[in-house]
Amino acid sequence: MNLDNSYARLPKGFHALVEPDAATAPSMLAWNNDLAVELGLDSLAEDEAELARIFSGASRPAGVQPIALAYAGHQFGYFVPQLGDGRAALLGEVVTDAGKRYDIQLKGSGRTPYSRGGDGKSWLGPVLREYIVSEAMHYLGIPTTRALAAVATGESVYRETVWPGAVFTRVASSHLRVGTFEYFAARRNMDALKTLTEYAIDRHYPEAKSDEAPYVAFFRRVAERQAELVAGWMAVGFIHGVMNTDNTSISGETLDYGPAAYMDEFQFKKVFSSIDQHGRYAFANQMPIAQWNLARLAESLLLLCDARTDFEAILSEFPACYDSCYLDLMRPKLGLTDKKDGDAELIGNWLKYLQDDALDYTLSFRGLATRIDASDPARFGEFELRWRQRVGNQATQCAEVVALMNSVNPLFIPRNHRIEQAIQEAVAGDLTVFRDLNVVLARPFVEQPEYAQYAEAPETNERVTQTFCGT
Repeated sequence: MNLDNSYARLPKGFHALVEPDAATAPSMLAWNNDLAVELGLDSLAEDEAELARIFSGASRPAGVQPIALAYAGHQFGYFVPQLGDGRAALLGEVVTDAGKRYDIQLKGSGRTPYSRGGDGKSWLGPVLREYIVSEAMHYLGIPTTRALAAVATGESVYRETVWPGAVFTRVASSHLRVGTFEYFAARRNMDALKTLTEYAIDRHYPEAKSDEAPYVAFFRRVAERQAELVAGWMAVGFIHGVMNTDNTSISGETLDYGPAAYMDEFQFKKVFSSIDQHGRYAFANQMPIAQWNLARLAESLLLLCDARTDFEAILSEFPACYDSCYLDLMRPKLGLTDKKDGDAELIGNWLKYLQDDALDYTLSFRGLATRIDASDPARFGEFELRWRQRVGNQATQCAEVVALMNSVNPLFIPRNHRIEQAIQEAVAGDLTVFRDLNVVLARPFVEQPEYAQYAEAPETNERVTQTFCGT
């Protein structure tokens, strides 16, 4: 595989050596050949049996020494000083010709020193869920970790019942988290914190090195990436579910798809996660939670530099930065090709209309595009009339507006009931729905008549109201 591992060269306290469990009868469930080509790993698929062994952890390629990463984190607002990769093993980093690094990590490959009594395994459901949802996020154009492989282990995993075991291979720009910084800050290990910060700057934001205040420049770039990321989630109706600081990526990628979900009918306060009892990570709370998580990063960096005023200014500007990113995404979703002062209010009115009428978030945008020059009674009430007037004042033809809206409003999202169907059928040995979803979600904005059923909202009896982390 010719992997490097720059993180393994950091001091011992950053990670621990691990040995993935050898799966007894590994078999491939999915292999992302397009991503493999990008990473230069496509030749591995020439031997499927060995491919399954590598990405289940049963076979270690030459020169690879897996590690588990140490980190801490605020979980639902409460600080846990030691978390770490409890069921993950970082095999190493692919380095592209352009010098870009991508982590190759196994999830569900067995216990590590950070497992805290867990078995370190994953069952089939969370593996298929993360594969589907992370790839869907990528094709929606939102920064995310990627899915390279899913492998059945041939073993049983015990949760509330017995499930088939599996291992997921995740690709990420890195697995550095806000919680990684908190880990060393909590221990007042200034040398390690400085080493970590300089490593993160080199890997993700090298332009900050030339700034007169590199740590401030680094923090500003992380904040900007978080604003862009969360705005992307909000635009497509995505709810992360566990926005703990250990799931907040320094690179600005969506990290961890445990109880994540896309909304069907729109609700500002929608929660899916079974463990979010008080709605901390509800849909509408995602921006302020991102700001809260960034404040925890700032607290850690303050141990290295006297920049409180700068950090506070960046944090205070974060909502406006987010609003700018959000409006830039929402205007084209409503077919707005220019900027007007009342656009934020118009968008807010649309969302309130969707909530009041319990309308499907995704399909309503697609439906609105068909109403631009309708002559029959307004399907979306008074809002539609105001919207038509706003769009009509633009120097843009109706057909162009419709094309714009359909290019940014997906028809297909990974709907919860379809994911559950894919998992249930896969447990029974049938991967048809899983494979269909990966095909259709790779073209989310395009009508695909042969897969039309995957665009449909769930019937009442099909609705999934809770999602689970699968740990």
